[in-house]
Amino acid sequence: MMSSSINETRKRILNAAWKLLEAGQGSGVRMSDIAKTAGISRQAVYLHFPNRAELLTATTRYLDEINNADERLLASRNAATGPERLDAFIEAWGNYIPEIHGVARALIAMEDTDEAAKLAWADRKAAIRHGCQAAIKALKSDGVLSQEHSVKEATDILWSILSVQTWENLTQDCGWSQRQYVKKMKALANKMLVAYSPR
Repeated sequence: MMSSSINETRKRILNAAWKLLEAGQGSGVRMSDIAKTAGISRQAVYLHFPNRAELLTATTRYLDEINNADERLLASRNAATGPERLDAFIEAWGNYIPEIHGVARALIAMEDTDEAAKLAWADRKAAIRHGCQAAIKALKSDGVLSQEHSVKEATDILWSILSVQTWENLTQDCGWSQRQYVKKMKALANKMLVAYSPR
């Protein structure tokens, strides 16, 4: 019963942090703000999360859990070929960005002046980069990675073109549809990184 209570309190804290980040509270997402939104004491928040960095990082991972991120990546992880894995990863991540954009935007806005936000967003960027690297290594394993790039360079390129900021530029500033964005990112990645067209 105690464990169930702890899990429920933890969820309330994470949901409160998520809500405040999405509301555009920025650096106003203090432990006291989160405690108030969750309806618990600040001390209770610290019992579950010793500092803001851990709480903000846990919040982004909680979003992955709620949004079934692992399930979304199954097609990529189970792909038969490198090019198929690349396309499936771009599809999964590209279509996930709109769902986590509010929290991502808040962390990006805060990272220059807020160390906890910087650490939380660095954790997310590392996870995205890991997925990019896995797709690139699959291309390399199949012998179809463009000879122009090392695995690291190709990972750098893929990670950069799939950034949240690039998605924002294309869908919000340039007016691309979500479908157009995913289609064009696949085409661009294949043209730049694959030694032959898999189509």
